[in-house]
Amino acid sequence: MTVYFSQREMVVPGQLLARGMYRLGDNVYRVGQNIYAMKLGLAELKDNTISVIPLKECYMPNVGDLVIGLIIDIGITNWSVDIASPYTALLQVNDAFSKPIDPLREDLKKYFNVGDYIIAKVIAFDKTRDPLLSTKEPPCGKIEKGTVIEISPAKIPRLIGKRGSMISIIKRELDCQIVVGQNGRVWIFAKDPFYEEVAIKVIRKIEEEAHTTGLTDRVREIIRRLKG
Repeated sequence: MTVYFSQREMVVPGQLLARGMYRLGDNVYRVGQNIYAMKLGLAELKDNTISVIPLKECYMPNVGDLVIGLIIDIGITNWSVDIASPYTALLQVNDAFSKPIDPLREDLKKYFNVGDYIIAKVIAFDKTRDPLLSTKEPPCGKIEKGTVIEISPAKIPRLIGKRGSMISIIKRELDCQIVVGQNGRVWIFAKDPFYEEVAIKVIRKIEEEAHTTGLTDRVREIIRRLKG
């Protein structure tokens, strides 16, 4: 069993992705032992399943976007951040905190370590270099509690709702904090763990039914039913 791509590598239709008895996910097909991409997008191997995330569902950074990133590497003066995009973002020490930090004297791991989730803002991106992030302004910073989930970036506007109506219903009814990243990652925290689980189920339902009408009323009903 062999994989011919790196995680979230951009692939094109017909490109050979793997050979062997991997399970088939979305937008791939098998010919004999070989697995090929069906669409232009990001290739992914998860739980022994090969999939391609279509490019139209991938997050493309825009300056000013609020995103939720995952620290994947630490350099001398910066952190590399996975923002669920074809581009890996960089968070420079100077853009991380209001107070000055000397990276040559301090261990950057004590601030953000590999595996940490952060809330950040995109402050620069022009497709000729990796996006630059900042965590200086609220609500940015390290995520210390709660749950981070991923949905399709294309469904984010539906989750937020007109003038924030949909997300406000979830926050109010379940007494929880929610930060929605434009990159499709969502942070949820409730003092009551049960309410946090309900919020996650509701968000998943919104993702599944984003194309339907009357969703706001159904969300209210789902929350009432799950709350008992």
